[in-house]
Amino acid sequence: MKIGVLASQGAFAEHISILEQLDVEAVPVRLPEELRGVDGLVIPGGETTTISRLMSAYNLVNEISSRAKEGMPMFGTCTGMILMAREVAGNGVELLGLMNMIVKRNAFGRQRESFEVELSIPVLGKEPFPGVFIRAPIIEHFDGGVEILARLDDSTCVAARQKNLLAVAFHPELTTDLRFHHYFLDIMTGNC
Repeated sequence: MKIGVLASQGAFAEHISILEQLDVEAVPVRLPEELRGVDGLVIPGGETTTISRLMSAYNLVNEISSRAKEGMPMFGTCTGMILMAREVAGNGVELLGLMNMIVKRNAFGRQRESFEVELSIPVLGKEPFPGVFIRAPIIEHFDGGVEILARLDDSTCVAARQKNLLAVAFHPELTTDLRFHHYFLDIMTGNC
């Protein structure tokens, strides 16, 4: 199994490192031909507008969308969640439009409003998961097969799955907890 990590900008090196800790071959993806050789894709957090523009400039949007429609598993964190959404409230970035949800960018404010919180995520087990939120989005609306995996205490939706697609508003790659990446591998192998 080989997993690509979109390496346009953002926390791609951290995702590669975690996947390697899980004994999975992980490679950076910057061009469409590099995407064709992978079994799954991680879209990391970073600067949404920059990543969106680079995906367009390097002709990755159609290739990623096609591979997702063919069933290739994808895991988006923070910016990845935004780009995978069907719609972004009040924003004009080019989206992949893969998941039936509407997200709001920077829902908690600017960089200084970043925070960490323990999340209850039943699919990962009983132990709380360390949610690292940095200029994070939220899921404002969802339908059509989207399963919410995690909410904040105020019921704000921050993690979701739709078949082979997984998206979270936070940064699991910035923690030492490997469970979310392991869960993505389980999706890839059909174990959940």
